Amino acid sequence: MDGHQGLMALVESAWQEMDGSDAGRRHLCLDAISDVLETGRLTQDRVERTVERLVAVALSGESHMVQEAALNAVCTASTYHELPYRVVEPLAAGVDGFEPLLVAYVLAVLGCTHDQAALPVVERFLGHPDPEVRREASDAVTELRWHRGPA
Repeated sequence: MDGHQGLMALVESAWQEMDGSDAGRRHLCLDAISDVLETGRLTQDRVERTVERLVAVALSGESHMVQEAALNAVCTASTYHELPYRVVEPLAAGVDGFEPLLVAYVLAVLGCTHDQAALPVVERFLGHPDPEVRREASDAVTELRWHRGPA
């Protein structure tokens, strides 16, 4: 088994272990997936499929701990891989259902897509009552506008 296959085996094992596990164990499984994403050694297709699953977990309404771990893993993926907006778009659609800490994660991810479709979603949070959300929205807007390039 080569390194890539070994990493994918770790990811699949973590997904399997999540089924039927308690929130604490699910959190650890998501941390393991995040660690694999941090290696930067997965193919783009594998990253996108993994992120799609993480987005589904984040939107599942599970415990705060599990949602935060899933969003943290998506943030990790967005740091090491270029994520297309279509992969994280469900987060943009569901962002209003998150508490401020989790909104900040979503805004960071949306900024990292460099896709102008994320800009209207992010801009809505520039006046949010929570200072961390406003700060993250501002950073995301800057990132998105910077990558827009010349008009």
